[in-house]
Amino acid sequence: MTATKGLEGIVATTSSISSIIDGVLTYRGINIDDLAEHATFEEVVYLLWYGKLPNQAELDQLHKELGENSNVPQEIIEQIKLYPNHTNSMAALRSAVSSLALYDDEANDMSREANLRKAIRLQAQLPTLIAAFARIREGQEPIAPKSGASIAENFLYMLTGKQPDPIAVEALDKALVLHADHELNASTFAARVTVATLSDIYSGVTSAIGALKGPLHGGANEAVMAMLEEVGTLENVESYVNRKLDNKEKLMGFGHRVYKNGDPRAKHLMKMSKELGRITNNMSWYDMSIKMEELVTGLKGLKPNVDFYSASVYTSLGIPRDLFTPIFAISRTSGWTAHILEQYENNRLIRPRAEYTGPVNQPYVPIEQRK
Repeated sequence: MTATKGLEGIVATTSSISSIIDGVLTYRGINIDDLAEHATFEEVVYLLWYGKLPNQAELDQLHKELGENSNVPQEIIEQIKLYPNHTNSMAALRSAVSSLALYDDEANDMSREANLRKAIRLQAQLPTLIAAFARIREGQEPIAPKSGASIAENFLYMLTGKQPDPIAVEALDKALVLHADHELNASTFAARVTVATLSDIYSGVTSAIGALKGPLHGGANEAVMAMLEEVGTLENVESYVNRKLDNKEKLMGFGHRVYKNGDPRAKHLMKMSKELGRITNNMSWYDMSIKMEELVTGLKGLKPNVDFYSASVYTSLGIPRDLFTPIFAISRTSGWTAHILEQYENNRLIRPRAEYTGPVNQPYVPIEQRK
């Protein structure tokens, strides 16, 4: 047996949920460009779970079910209030999602019907949890979700207490569509490994959140914004990029393991970043991003990934930097739960092997003879 570092190039399972073939991302065979331009996030959720786009009646029913399940138990809200000051937002979300299972009577019901109902609850409740956490840490009371609103609209409303601008809702909805699934990424694989033991869906999503928390996965968009803030002004971009490249330091938001000719999702967020910059009368983040892309692509041939422009989009929406990755989790819950459902349908315990590189033929030395 020979190890492959990072499992790069290893095909670990089959899936009909999403694909990346020749640099083209699809959900259930539909090009991400078509979905980003025409579909709402709720349509994408339905597509990932049920394998087809919904008709109007099916979409209305999904909206209804998501709305009916968007409140979280008051016990969870009280738990969040007890979290220490300066708690990491993803650690808070991981803990809260794990606790949701304690208040779900169907938590251990492994039937497909029950798991679909739990998927709906998880998808509906994550925005409520994140908005509640964001307000509680600022000394404010959480705002209950609004009936009849989309996930994107409701999240912005619960975060601020104000009716969001339609352009802001459109921008967040598009970001949710673009982040919904991405084949066998680290967090999705973590979820599938967990539920392959026949553990419950809450355990699977909690595992996924733990994987997404890392800066090499979901945390990358936070790192991009930190980088842009460090650059500070458009005039500093060139010297910053050159210094980083000279020192062989990583520039966050560039390159992707499975895309060699650029991430197809990035262009949609780039357009939205530009539009939001115009609306907010602050083009600085967009202009800096464009200049950085030109330099890095020209000098290193690296193109931006989805994290690069999502940073300026979320910032233009007035979202705190440490909520970027939790928003990623709102979106990716649709993909995680779709993969969990697929894993349950044709399950086999995921148990790879390791190439042993340690010492061999070691004798046991009695403790009194050890140095």
